[in-house]
Amino acid sequence: MSHETRRNSPLQLPKRPYRALGLEGSANKLGAGIIQHNEDGTTIVLANVRHTYITPPGEGFLPRDTAQHHREWAITVIKDAISQARISFHDLDCICYTKGPGMGAPLQSVALVARTLSSLFNKPLVGVNHCVGHIEMGRDVTGAQNPVVLYVSGGNTQVIAYSRQCYRIFGETLDIAVGNCLDRFARVLNLSNDPSPGYNIEQEAKKGKRLVPLPYTTKGMDISLSGILTSVEAYTTDKRFRLASNSYDPEEDVVTPADLCFSLQETVFAMLVEITERAMAHIGSKEVLIVGGVGCNERLQEMMGIMAKERGGQVFATDERFCIDNGIMIAQAGLLSYRTGQHTPLEKSICTQRFRTDEVHVAWRL
Repeated sequence: MSHETRRNSPLQLPKRPYRALGLEGSANKLGAGIIQHNEDGTTIVLANVRHTYITPPGEGFLPRDTAQHHREWAITVIKDAISQARISFHDLDCICYTKGPGMGAPLQSVALVARTLSSLFNKPLVGVNHCVGHIEMGRDVTGAQNPVVLYVSGGNTQVIAYSRQCYRIFGETLDIAVGNCLDRFARVLNLSNDPSPGYNIEQEAKKGKRLVPLPYTTKGMDISLSGILTSVEAYTTDKRFRLASNSYDPEEDVVTPADLCFSLQETVFAMLVEITERAMAHIGSKEVLIVGGVGCNERLQEMMGIMAKERGGQVFATDERFCIDNGIMIAQAGLLSYRTGQHTPLEKSICTQRFRTDEVHVAWRL
């Protein structure tokens, strides 16, 4: 698989292939990916291996347990990636890891693995911002040139645009992330966490027939989601609530789990479309790139597509290989950074749970 390097890049074409191993573990996905940058400016995904820590229905994932999962699976996942890529560690130019943002204990577990590999094989370390990893992989896979980026995941909700070697945040959630909102409601409904609670909310929403009133909370370029979560949870204790959609008269005034999933999605996604459209108007862009785990949601892509089409633009999105947390995006952003001369000294190879997207110097773009 190959894609052309963006034209608006100050990077020189490499005189030889560059390869990087990327390690991701900021939440419940442990990923290892290996990417190659070729002499002609193309990139090739050599390996993209992932293992997910899945908890029972109704339960979230705790930092300690998630970190233990990452420690137990790290060797297997990395070996699989090296095997798929058909290379050795000596063929790598650098080891990239997620510096943040994310959950503390899982981040530390993966950073420890990255430091160990760096020391064992004498390879430079590159700490990567998780959000920038999503953006750079999305740009590479879709070919989007200068899009407004909607970054929606379990821990982040941001509207982003690039300017002067910085990904600037135009709007964001004021409280919880959209993925966290969906996941928490999935727990209330006791939906399965396999493959993910957000995916199961999406499938349930397709069966919904009724749009119930929920708070629509946009505040300028920002949104608030905690109130809508409280409101939709309240419907589950309403006397009209019915667990089984086939156990009532269709003319009866009832609310089903499918109706609530449908209503939650429609309202939250409408808020996201509104602030994204406002950012597009502000910078004069006709491109929208959706990244992050919630970016896989087909209804969100559809709603964003309708808005973009009305503006004469288009939406770019990736499939679950790249929108859900993965190691290859860390390898991509890390290798771009490495090729501009950046690396992370061992003594500074820390993790941070709070690492803003706009704190990163994007040296590989003009």
